[in-house]
Amino acid sequence: MNHRTHLEEALKEIQSLLLEMGKRVEVAIDQSILSLKVKNMLIAQQVIDEDPKLNELEMRIIDLGAKTIATQQPISKDMRKILSAFRIASDLERMGDLAVDVAKVTIRIGDQELIKPLVDIPRMADLTKTMVVESMEAYVQENIELAYKMASIDDEVDALYSQILRELFIFMLENPTTINQGMLLCFVGRYLERIADHATNIGENVVYLVKGVRPELN
Repeated sequence: MNHRTHLEEALKEIQSLLLEMGKRVEVAIDQSILSLKVKNMLIAQQVIDEDPKLNELEMRIIDLGAKTIATQQPISKDMRKILSAFRIASDLERMGDLAVDVAKVTIRIGDQELIKPLVDIPRMADLTKTMVVESMEAYVQENIELAYKMASIDDEVDALYSQILRELFIFMLENPTTINQGMLLCFVGRYLERIADHATNIGENVVYLVKGVRPELN
């Protein structure tokens, strides 16, 4: 195989590993929120147990990218593909950590009755999962328009987060016995808001990959 073929195969493998990370993050978000809604400790623990696999995938991307830079000496856009992959892998790994944080809240709440039905938190989770899916689609397609869309969805997530905080603070003020669980649910909102921020970072990296400049979408 010639030099170009080796490089293209390495870039293709990096992309494949990133897509696997993205799929795992989608599942982690889904399962962590499900565990909270139905108060299922087993599902929560499964989210926690699966997280090391995301870390392993990130390290494989870093190792392959570093080896490719050293042996193939990519330039211009090929180099940006590798540098973007490093950043995207880091964002996906952090999203996985945040999904684990949600699962840990499920375990801390245990069999307590929820102080209020979960409505806006699942809506936030659906939006963040959409951001993960579409940011990765933008990466694969090198679609700048889809990458910029992350900013508008992120605004929706932020608005829901503010609404969740207001409602939970009212609950806690009116009934101090709800403070512990109320704060834990506030943390869940924060974790989801941070996942959305990381998805927005992926959008920024897509623009960098295509145009060589990194916008501020957050």
